[in-house]
Amino acid sequence: MPTVIIRHKVGDFDTWLKGHQDRVNLFGPVTSGLQEFQDTNDPNSVVLVVEVTDMDKLNEMMKDPEVQKKKDQHTVIDPLIISMPV
Repeated sequence: MPTVIIRHKVGDFDTWLKGHQDRVNLFGPVTSGLQEFQDTNDPNSVVLVVEVTDMDKLNEMMKDPEVQKKKDQHTVIDPLIISMPV
């Protein structure tokens, strides 16, 4: 079960933060944990640390148009930079 780090910008941090439960629900089927962080030098730069249980399902989920709708609703700005352990 890898720990994956997802970094991206948001258009409005407060709007993004209010979507926390949506992210918990969205990632729930493919993760066992989710933490959210805000950069101290850029309030619109965020990081998610995700304990992934099924990487293939996570990759497929990220292509789902419903996920894109949530990203738009939460003001997520692409690209998402995903880092995995080496």
